[in-house]
Amino acid sequence: MTEFLLILGVIVLSFALRTLRWTPFRKMGVVGFLAAFFLTGYFLSGKIWVGAMLVSMWFLFPWIELLTRTRKMRLPVKKKLSSQAPPGAQRFPELESMTAEIEAEGFEYVKDTGWKWQENRQFFRFFYHPDKRVQVAICFTEQKHFSWACLTLTARHSNGKVYRSTNIPFSTPMKSAPGVITRRDLYSSTFPGFLGSHEEWFEGMGLEGSDLVPQTAGDITDQLENENGSQILHNVKSGIISVCENADTWRYSWRGLIYLYFQALKDFVKWC
Repeated sequence: MTEFLLILGVIVLSFALRTLRWTPFRKMGVVGFLAAFFLTGYFLSGKIWVGAMLVSMWFLFPWIELLTRTRKMRLPVKKKLSSQAPPGAQRFPELESMTAEIEAEGFEYVKDTGWKWQENRQFFRFFYHPDKRVQVAICFTEQKHFSWACLTLTARHSNGKVYRSTNIPFSTPMKSAPGVITRRDLYSSTFPGFLGSHEEWFEGMGLEGSDLVPQTAGDITDQLENENGSQILHNVKSGIISVCENADTWRYSWRGLIYLYFQALKDFVKWC
């Protein structure tokens, strides 16, 4: 009975910590849940290794998705963007409100485009600010079981490098293409805040907005396709992915699955 009350107390305390806003307390709540799993295994068996095994199961869950779905997934080597109608309000209800917020900051609508491959498809809505020489994209990704949206803000410098901010909620599934410097902004709740955060980051590196390269509507899609090709090549050389036998598709290598696993763990630690 004492053991049960101890486990129950740890669980209740963990729930209480998770309701607090201060991040260290919230992370302590997650540790508390893991401790409850450990104590359950230990008290039921009297063996430490059983408790440790129950805890380790939480860290093995990502491998179920990696081995059953990700390993079998095939994606095109070349992503050819084409004109695409926007998703309906049922699929992407936030599109119009996001568009209005971006245009309110002086960005001009450029085009809707995207690509589709089997169960995967992406929709992009591009905007450009001629004075700032900065482009914005609303990206809506759909896969078999889920979908998500994010913003990317891109500035192309005359030094040849690309500086990009994104609010995508999880780590990138591949390494960035050479010359593309990416930062994640997970805390800006509005587009003006997201834009201001990007500009502070850009200026903090001692870079000048006047050195940014002007872009046209055609440049934006061509550059995205070229960056995707460079990223694929870079990850093939890094051993993260490998080109399939028909040379038209690629898949994750075992090294790539390990890379994805640690990316998932990093997100778990960050968000817990």
